[in-house]
Amino acid sequence: MNKLTDCYKLSNGVEIPCVGFGTWQTPDGDVAYQSVLEAVKAGYRHIDTAAAYGNEESVGRAIRDCGVKREELFVTSKLRNTRRGYEDTLKAFEETRSKLGLAYLDLYLVHWPVPFNFRDNWEEMNRESWRAMEDLYEAGKIRSIGISNFLPHHIDSLMETAKVTPHVNQIKLCPGCTQDEVVSYCKERNILLEAYSPLGNGKIFEVEEMKAFSEKYHKTVAQICLRWCLQQDFLPLPKSVTASRIWENTDVFDFTLSEEDVAKIAGLTDCCGPKPDPDNIKF
Repeated sequence: MNKLTDCYKLSNGVEIPCVGFGTWQTPDGDVAYQSVLEAVKAGYRHIDTAAAYGNEESVGRAIRDCGVKREELFVTSKLRNTRRGYEDTLKAFEETRSKLGLAYLDLYLVHWPVPFNFRDNWEEMNRESWRAMEDLYEAGKIRSIGISNFLPHHIDSLMETAKVTPHVNQIKLCPGCTQDEVVSYCKERNILLEAYSPLGNGKIFEVEEMKAFSEKYHKTVAQICLRWCLQQDFLPLPKSVTASRIWENTDVFDFTLSEEDVAKIAGLTDCCGPKPDPDNIKF
């Protein structure tokens, strides 16, 4: 990968830009609108949102107003935890599509595998939601479909009835949170791994080892984290509402971490917060 618009190729042949702009915790309204506009200005062509983020309308308005042709952008959203089952997934998707103001999505994900309200029947409800997403995919309303926060046993359950293998699994991946079992499982099945929270929860910027890597490579800690993702074939989704940082996070293609340093960064501990436990979430 040599620039923001270089792409990974999903198992169905769809191309997805190698760095995405995340909008988690970005407030709806002018903040979301302006940050997405700035991201597109900075060169991002991949925008990630979700129904649960509550900012789809502002993100969609920025996408429509940014001046870049729709077919040059890759837009993702996600099925929220309160929506499951075949019919309700179809309705939820239409609500998302309408809020974004787009004719189609490039990627639609099941956000979490075991929502609190469906803990007793999560397998059945995920399968029914996936069946709806497969139908939307076959109808051309979504170019690719995937999952988020799914562990191997969640994917195995889904695949008992699935016709389409997920194209993407979006999980937390950052220094010290490598989720090796999930990564190996997905790579073996040609499921692309997207890295949300690639900069962790902010504590990473105070880690002495990361400061040392920053000095060694003459790059910021954030840039080191994003490069670390790319060198492991992860697709990072950095988020920021600050223009200077939005631009900073694009400057990750003119250096290479040594294999030894990639391993050292992976082995850091207590710097990005714990990995999620998707079987026991409270929402």
